[in-house]
Formats: sequence, C-alpha cells, structure tokens
Amino acid sequence: MARRYGAKAPKKVERAMRERERGTPRSGRSGRKVTSRKQAIAIGLSEARRAGGKVPAAPRRRRRGPRGEAVSARPAGPIGV
Repeated sequence: MARRYGAKAPKKVERAMRERERGTPRSGRSGRKVTSRKQAIAIGLSEARRAGGKVPAAPRRRRRGPRGEAVSARPAGPIGV
C-alpha cells in the first residue's frame, strides 16, 4: 500500500508545531495567535500542499445558508415544473 503523506508533510507540520509553542504563527483573516494543536497541524499540511508535497486534499467545506442549515446546490422541487 502506498504512503499517504510524503516526506515534506511531517517536516512542515513539525515546523508549524514548534512555531505554535513559541507563539509566532497567526491565523488567516483575524490575525490572532494560533493556540490550537489541530490548527497548527492544518497550517503545516497546507504549507506542504503549497510546496508541492504529497498530501491528501483538504476536506471540502459544506456551504451554509442564512440560518445555519446546509444548502444543496439544486432546489428540492420537482424537475420541469
């Protein structure tokens, strides 16, 4: 079975984790300090993807409507009416 992650991924994740311990990484839009372990891992994997490493694609986000419920791409009504 093939390896899921390449050699670049753990190096980038390790670097992001060390930065998190020092308190230097910042999150995207808000610019707040990254304190979450999961967020540091996500940043490392994202950097590895951008650098061309072998990393599975990030999970797709679900679109949300104005009241918070999931929105489908197509309307639910009958076709051809």
